[in-house]
Amino acid sequence: MEKKSRGAQKAVPRCGEVEALQQKINLYSDMLYRIAFLQLRNNQDAEDVVQETFYQYIKSRKAFETQEHEKAWLIKVTLNGCRKVWRSAWNRHREEWPEKELEGKVTAGAGNMESAVLRREQSREIMEAVVRLPRKYREVIHLFYYQQMSIKEIALATGRKESTVTSQLTRGRELLRKNLKEGYQYEGF
Repeated sequence: MEKKSRGAQKAVPRCGEVEALQQKINLYSDMLYRIAFLQLRNNQDAEDVVQETFYQYIKSRKAFETQEHEKAWLIKVTLNGCRKVWRSAWNRHREEWPEKELEGKVTAGAGNMESAVLRREQSREIMEAVVRLPRKYREVIHLFYYQQMSIKEIALATGRKESTVTSQLTRGRELLRKNLKEGYQYEGF
């Protein structure tokens, strides 16, 4: 039993590392949560994946070359955690996610009340359209537009070729345009 407890203690950060870890959590947790939520469409699963991502971060004690490398690694671990949830038996036998859960994830912009409500409604509709995309398109659309990652960074984070990411972005945009156009015919979208 002592060997197991020593191994477990190695994964626990030291006092000086706790502050650095807290900074990383503060810096990346919102972004990772948004990625996980967009992929999984469920608050609890998204929170679990983010928690597991930071556990893997602590456990790996990996040295990163740059902050972008660290960010890409965390995104990749998050996406892999989402895939693990998708493959789980629990997820395969679960009913669809509730619509109300999505509504709380989109925030309204500043300004007068009417324009804020309009922006919030448009953001909600766009987010719903993104969530309805197939996973491979949803991933790259989210990383490109919501996380402002370059095609090269997305390819690194997802393990895909840059040409594949470009194709998936193009096809995802076409699907989004088609889906949103149906809802916005009156505006000439």
